[in-house]
Amino acid sequence: MPSLGLHRTVEDMRAEVAAWKADGLRVGLVPTMGALHAGHLSLIEAISKNADKVIVSIFVNPTQFAAHEDLSTYPRQEAADLAALETTKTDAVFAPTAAEMYPEGFSTAVTLDGPALGLESEERPHFFGGVALIVLKLLTQTQTDVAIFGEKDYQQLMVIRRMVADLNLPVEIMAGAIMREADGLAMSSRNVYLDAEQRKIAAQLNVILQQLANNPASAAQAEAEAKQALLEAGFTKVDYACIRDAQTLGVPDAKTVARRALIVARLGETRLLDNSPAI
Repeated sequence: MPSLGLHRTVEDMRAEVAAWKADGLRVGLVPTMGALHAGHLSLIEAISKNADKVIVSIFVNPTQFAAHEDLSTYPRQEAADLAALETTKTDAVFAPTAAEMYPEGFSTAVTLDGPALGLESEERPHFFGGVALIVLKLLTQTQTDVAIFGEKDYQQLMVIRRMVADLNLPVEIMAGAIMREADGLAMSSRNVYLDAEQRKIAAQLNVILQQLANNPASAAQAEAEAKQALLEAGFTKVDYACIRDAQTLGVPDAKTVARRALIVARLGETRLLDNSPAI
């Protein structure tokens, strides 16, 4: 790899970052689980405007998967990912092994409150603890100055921002805009799980999301209408379709400045997430 530095260990990654920082350079990090698509590449382009050097991490993090979830089948395509990154402004790739990240005897966990409560945590109570742990490790391992996370996983973004603020980490957290397919479906590595019929239904997710976000009715009525519309469109289950405070993810009240519409619906075993600013 003539242009990309590929690092498998924390020691090697930190050595490269130390050399950059010795030259006074600002370092940016794009955390990923691989299976890269145009949405990931857009994050690299966005952070490159705010950093002199860009690291992309590729690591399928086991601590954010429950036993019944898709850890073993999650798409892994490192060779294709590295080839794609060669065409971007990536300077280094951090692709550690599970043993490097979680060596024998590892016994530390992150406990969360605030924006981590509810929504995703209702269906996946283990999830944000695993996400926060790996993000905290990546931020400290790479000694990055700025990191970027996509708005598609909006609750995750809010959880990470809260953690960084609470722990006084010297890292700026950027938000990357949601990238969409031509029919409006938010780009996701898990979209490959959808068969042809499911893929047609999936295109309705963003349509119904926009209806929810712009519904002038009460939040309760708007949410009920969105759930019904999703089921009528062919989604097999609706985990949630709701309007929340855009900053706290609590139920909107008199103090709410901005609102966010969030939907998670299922097609078979595939969970599709999307969100949008709401009126």
